[in-house]
Order: sequence, then C-alpha cells, then structure tokens
Amino acid sequence: MADPEIVLITGSRKGIGRHLAEHFLERGALVEGCSREPAGWDHPRYTHHLADVTDEPAVRAMLAAIARRHRRLDILVNNAGLAAMNHTLLTPLAQVERVMATNFTGTFLVCREAAKVMQRRKYGRIVNLGSVAVPLKLEGEAVYAASKSAVEAFTRILARELGPMGITVNVVGPAPTDTDLIRGVPEGKIAALVARQAITRKGTFEDVANVVDFFTSPRSGFVTGQVVYLGGI
Repeated sequence: MADPEIVLITGSRKGIGRHLAEHFLERGALVEGCSREPAGWDHPRYTHHLADVTDEPAVRAMLAAIARRHRRLDILVNNAGLAAMNHTLLTPLAQVERVMATNFTGTFLVCREAAKVMQRRKYGRIVNLGSVAVPLKLEGEAVYAASKSAVEAFTRILARELGPMGITVNVVGPAPTDTDLIRGVPEGKIAALVARQAITRKGTFEDVANVVDFFTSPRSGFVTGQVVYLGGI
C-alpha cells in the first residue's frame, strides 16, 4: 500500500479550509491544519496548529514540526484569508495592512517554508486560493482584489522558481460560496455577481475540491502557474 499523502491546509477551522481537510482525510491522507483559534473538531489523522500565517516564527515552527513528524510534505493548500468590503475612500490603513498581511504575506510565508520541505524530495503540489473578485473588478473590494492579484502574480513567478524542484504552484479562484467571507454581503449583491457567471449559481465546497484534486494529482506534474476561476467568469 502506498504511503498516505501529507497535506497542509491553512485556515482549516471552518469553511472551505475545513471541507478540504475533511476531503483529504476521506482520501486517507494525513492532514495538518492551522488557524488562529482551536479547530473545534478533530480526527485521528488530523493535527491542528494554533498559528497565524502572518507570524513568521509561527509559520517556521509549524513547518519544522511537520518535517520532523513526517519527513516530507506533499500538498499545501493556502486557504487562510480575510475579506474586506469598503469603498476605497472609506478604507482605513489598518484594514489594508490586515488584509494584505493575511492574504498575501501569509501565502508567501507558508509557500516559502513549505517549499523548503518539499524540495528535499523534488516533489510538491501547492494550491493558493484566489478570487473571482480579481477578474470581476468588484467595486468596494479594491483591497481584497488587490491582495488576491498579488497572490496570482506571486504564484506565476513561484511556479517558475520551483518548477526545477518538481513543485507545481497553481491558483483556484472560487465563485461566491457560502462562507464567512460573504456572509455580510447583501443577498442582492451576491445575486448580481452570480448573474455575471456563465453558470448562474453559487459555488460549493465540492466545486473547489474538484479543482484542488486536479492540481494536486501526481499526474498534474506538467500543470503549473495556472489560475482557474470557477463559474465561468
């Protein structure tokens, strides 16, 4: 029997992150997750880290612990993220710094430390979470979209840097999905966004997991630096 996959998913306490963690557990993987608060759920093959992805020492300690326990890391999904919905003229600097720190800096830090572990075996699959807010150019989400644009640009370049190490890096951009990120958005605005899609419904956790499965498959070693938006944006 093949060794189980070693998977790290950030922001695994709830929402898409928790669903992906449970999805990989169902596949028989050993899953590591993190959030700033206790997970609130458990599983025999799941290990939770209390870690803020913007905290460099905490990220380093988490990846060091994973490397000690498993000697490798096969898959990383950078799911941890914050949303911000404000007209630019009403956006305080503190909000800008918080969103950029979590969505971009956190992704950068975890990618960097995870790649150091992956390169030892010349194999790895990294999936970063983007957003349809980027191509839709949504008013009121300038800072959030900018943070996800940074993730996309970083991913494309990181894919080139890590390609020689056998590590792929890609982005999946979910359509509006029922998570805390959109819970405060008026239903009318969500409906208007969904109407701009080729497939006019909200996204589901399963939709995201399907693309993550494709990107993280051992057979997808020739797929890197790509961005897939869901819903037909």
